Amino acid sequence: MRKRYGGAFAPYLREIFKPVAGSVRVAVGGVEAAPAHFEIDAATGLVRFAVGRVPAAGAPVTAGFLFDTPARFDVDYLEIDLSAFDAGEIPSIPLVEIIL
Repeated sequence: MRKRYGGAFAPYLREIFKPVAGSVRVAVGGVEAAPAHFEIDAATGLVRFAVGRVPAAGAPVTAGFLFDTPARFDVDYLEIDLSAFDAGEIPSIPLVEIIL
């Protein structure tokens, strides 16, 4: 699966590797497929259609889904401002996406 970001003049396609289980909806030619007609590999994002449900060549296949993005902290120390009792602020939390 892929997700498109950006405008029509400079789109960016991102490969999706960790779709959230139960969130994926697939359509072929604008018609939603029944969940029993396909399966999703939760680690790779690969969609597999059941025997006899494979779309015709050239048929547009689209999907809607939630996905997880593995990430890690980019620094070893977080700057925290505790200027008042029971109130604080963390100006930034730098994260780096983990590319699989």
